[in-house]
Amino acid sequence: MNGILCMYKPEGFTSFDVIAKLRGILRMRRLGHAGTLDPMATGVLPVFVGGATRACDILPNQEKSYLARFALGYETDTQDSTGTVTNRYDRQVTRQQMLELLPRFTGQISQIPPMYSAVSVDGRRLYELARQGVEVERKPRTITMDRLELRQFDEASQTGALFLACSKGTYVRTILHDLGRALGCGGVMTGLERQSSCGLTLEDCVTFAQVEAARDAGRLSELLLPVDRMFAAYPALHLNPAQSRMYRNGVKLSLDRLTLPEQSEKYRIYGDTGCFFGIGRTEEGLLRVDKNLTAGEDAS
Repeated sequence: MNGILCMYKPEGFTSFDVIAKLRGILRMRRLGHAGTLDPMATGVLPVFVGGATRACDILPNQEKSYLARFALGYETDTQDSTGTVTNRYDRQVTRQQMLELLPRFTGQISQIPPMYSAVSVDGRRLYELARQGVEVERKPRTITMDRLELRQFDEASQTGALFLACSKGTYVRTILHDLGRALGCGGVMTGLERQSSCGLTLEDCVTFAQVEAARDAGRLSELLLPVDRMFAAYPALHLNPAQSRMYRNGVKLSLDRLTLPEQSEKYRIYGDTGCFFGIGRTEEGLLRVDKNLTAGEDAS
């Protein structure tokens, strides 16, 4: 069984908890996920099944989007509402002040990873140090914020919701913390739903209950999304029988003898039977295997 289960992660589960539960449901160990979510967060978590796990680290589309709920007026050590309050503020802000600030957090920006994160410093996870009351210097990271929209804001309660479309590695709670700092009133994340990840959306999601029901009915394969969907950004290149045999054996193919749909550095490669082989890369007039995703069988 190979493909992608787009899971709807429930609140209270870590991403690893989702994998662990699915291993029990599917009775298989070869599972991986794309994009860690904190226990507070819900929403889209792509889970790669079987040979599809080989695709986890080469996905061309790493953009993610979120609906993040927030409260202004205080800060916590975790930058969300589950943490210990560290500061409180009397300042009230308006919707217009929020809107005027958002452009400063759009485009390529720099953020410092929070202490309660899985980032490693000198071989130790930051969250391990934070739990011991230790704070260390962290290097800023450059991220890309493609969209940042204020979806809701109640001036009386100083609460609201932001929509964010951002690059891999963005800490949403840090965005809210930094927004609060810039406004002079503090801010924390109170809820988070990932609405898309790597091209998959909430509409693609299934629940644990749906997976269990499909298993009991012998219809698990109907829930699996084909792994080549994750590489739709690359042109599709179809090989003939002879080319398929050579490619699967690792032989580099001359581009002059291939029917290329368009010029590209990378292609989605399909065999003569329609089987998705994986990703091919062009170099010096040749097509070579960049990533084999078949694992000896059809990974779609």
